[in-house]
Amino acid sequence: MYSGLMRRVDRIVGTMLPLPRSNVDTDQIIPKQFLKRIERTGFGAYLFNDWAQRPDGSPDPDFVLNQPEYSDAVVLLAGSNFGCGSSREHAVWALEDRGFKAVIAPSFGDIFRNNCHKVGLLPVLLGEADVGRLMALARDPRPVVTIDLERQTVTAADLTASFEIDPFVKHCLINGLDEIALIEEHESEIAAYEQRRPAWRPVTI
Repeated sequence: MYSGLMRRVDRIVGTMLPLPRSNVDTDQIIPKQFLKRIERTGFGAYLFNDWAQRPDGSPDPDFVLNQPEYSDAVVLLAGSNFGCGSSREHAVWALEDRGFKAVIAPSFGDIFRNNCHKVGLLPVLLGEADVGRLMALARDPRPVVTIDLERQTVTAADLTASFEIDPFVKHCLINGLDEIALIEEHESEIAAYEQRRPAWRPVTI
């Protein structure tokens, strides 16, 4: 039985990492020189590489991703239009590989958001005011955020905000269903159809 690559999403609890920048494109998330890898894993080391590294290749301690107090962050807070630009799946893989389970932003690039849905990285749309309040909270890494997908809520300190998500996408995320797993849910119907299908019809091998 196919086990799938989709991570189940239900309740996410953990530290927030603030990245108060708008229009962060996929080339900034994972620069093009790292796309030659043939594996899906290992991209986390190059996340936001051009911001995280100094010109001499050493880590920039001023960049939030390199600050040890955020090393266990599971939720990325970003500005509007996060993940715009090219359609590279590697941007989502890099975030997932670095340990992020959700990204909260006022808006996302459409292709990036759809790519998130395919691996179980939860993109959460909140209004700019709510994202701003979360950013302020996240300046201190101690506050914990809770994202409840079933209830469609985000809670941190005294903030509770609701978010919308497509019901079908929600079903897939909660149950860890990617495209192949969705097809397997209809395995018996597919087998029954194949039994009824005339043998003289063309087949794909």
